[in-house]
Amino acid sequence: MIDEILELSIVEPNYPEQLCQLLVDQLGCTSSAIQSADGVRWLVLGQAGDKSLPPEDTLQSALDGIEIQFSDGWACIPNSQQLANGKQQQVLSLECDDPQRVGAMINDIRDPLFTAISSWSQYKQLTDRALRAETILAIAAQWHGIKETDDLVTEIVKASTTLLGAERASLFLWDQDNHELVARPALGVEGGELRVPEDAGVVGEVVRTGDSLRVDEIEGAGQINRDVDSELDFVTRNLICCPLKNEANEILGALQVLNKQDGIFTSDDLAVLEELASHIMSALQTTRQIEQLISSRSVIAAEAAQELDLIGDSPQMVALKSTIHRIADTDLSILILGENGTGKEVVSQLIHYQSGRSEEPLVAVNCAALTETLLESELFGHVRGAFTDAHTDHVGKFELATNGTLLLDEIGDMSLAGQAKLLRVLEAKEVVRVGGSTPIRIDTRVIAATNQDLAEKVRDKTFREDLFFRLNVVTLEVPALRLRGEDIVLLAEHFLGELSVKARRNIPRLKASARKRLLAHTWPGNVRELRNVVERLVYLTDGDTVEADDLDFVVAPGGSGPQVSLELSLNDATREFQMQYIQAQIKRLGGNMTEVAKHLGVHRSNLYRKLHQLGFDVSEE
Repeated sequence: MIDEILELSIVEPNYPEQLCQLLVDQLGCTSSAIQSADGVRWLVLGQAGDKSLPPEDTLQSALDGIEIQFSDGWACIPNSQQLANGKQQQVLSLECDDPQRVGAMINDIRDPLFTAISSWSQYKQLTDRALRAETILAIAAQWHGIKETDDLVTEIVKASTTLLGAERASLFLWDQDNHELVARPALGVEGGELRVPEDAGVVGEVVRTGDSLRVDEIEGAGQINRDVDSELDFVTRNLICCPLKNEANEILGALQVLNKQDGIFTSDDLAVLEELASHIMSALQTTRQIEQLISSRSVIAAEAAQELDLIGDSPQMVALKSTIHRIADTDLSILILGENGTGKEVVSQLIHYQSGRSEEPLVAVNCAALTETLLESELFGHVRGAFTDAHTDHVGKFELATNGTLLLDEIGDMSLAGQAKLLRVLEAKEVVRVGGSTPIRIDTRVIAATNQDLAEKVRDKTFREDLFFRLNVVTLEVPALRLRGEDIVLLAEHFLGELSVKARRNIPRLKASARKRLLAHTWPGNVRELRNVVERLVYLTDGDTVEADDLDFVVAPGGSGPQVSLELSLNDATREFQMQYIQAQIKRLGGNMTEVAKHLGVHRSNLYRKLHQLGFDVSEE
């Protein structure tokens, strides 16, 4: 049975249910449950069978020691290995005709069994923490632009309710002069504001002691202020509440969330509330205006900047990083060129986070995805009633990015009419929303990116020359991966380390044969393709090393002819085919360029000119 247990994947969200079902099937039990002690509460992590639960006194007896406890047909097996945080401990319970026999069988495999359960618990905590951090950052982004305290408080309360799956939430501010706590918003109260004595109920205790509390009907029900329930025509079943403290550790109020929609609040829920409270405090200190919210962005910007890097030591990448360092902290317009997948967006992020605008928004727009009808509204915004579906005012991307950076990705795909409107905004440094008449001043740095040859598009009259010169103050060209030599191996090793950590496995080592295979491939999809290849290796192989054979799916041994990614545009695919085809002919003819030119049906000088256009550093000598 231990083999079947080990085959279960601990990264599955329903791993405890799968394990319980396996035990029911293998041991012939009528019920199986995995429970975790959370204070005086018992949380069900998973169950199977008829889904009955053992007596709580038997569970508690098992929790108090390491011996299996038997009662009323149940065998309750405790986990003798505490979780890493030392706060929770699991108990596996099995209901059957012969609990003594089943208990003895489980006791033989208790350690690996609970190691798997504990690993799942730790993995779930990590994933929940990551999701929580991502959600909180998304919530903070939504607060951008809110200038009124009441509007900000309303958004905080909505976010708390949604994040914790609760029915209601309130933010209490401490009016110390009047010895009152002021709740906002207070649904059902005239004016949306409720005032209670500063020592009343759970909130009063939290403000007085500075400690978070978790209360439900089972324990501490007397702490719930039923006078408030009566006034609001609301019944509080359970709640969590944490203090709001400023940087000087002074208590400004409390954040309270009421009635878990699915069960009861856990200690993890309280941790989420405390983490959310720590992120929102900058918006509520002193004047409680938008300037305090902006101050919290520096931490987010620093964290984002630390995760960005251009991996590579090739001369092209060293030169690119040096140029980025020189121009980042300027307001110069920048045009980033490069094939699909080379990392143009990463370059734009590095420029933003190395500039003085790093604590302000970085807003990206995919110009290829904007239709002619949507372009003005998305970039410049619209007012209510401007067109049929304009039910509310809409802030455009230029306004969202004011004081920050706007990335116009795939700028080469913008229509000529859209280019004319964009040029006017860049020259005037102000936007007028669709349907509006008031000019709005903007201070937005613009970075444009494309995989197309804009100079050629200018010659073909498909791109405005004046816009080209406006955007092309500084040009950065991100080299294709095939031109970066040993950077391919450096990137592969970087992705192996990063993705192996996510996959919770040891980092495999690239053998020499695998390195050679990686360097031999032309990488039409560039860095994006390489990352996808490494991700496949991480999840579909399990060895300690990566051999050349593990990369057969990249370039099959003995494969004939140029191979071009189907994800490329027609222009890029044509360019890629030409490069591969000429390289193959040079290799086949031993580097005899006269023979290569003859075979291709072109003059030798034209061959060198073509190689130069394709990015090869060659000379006739």
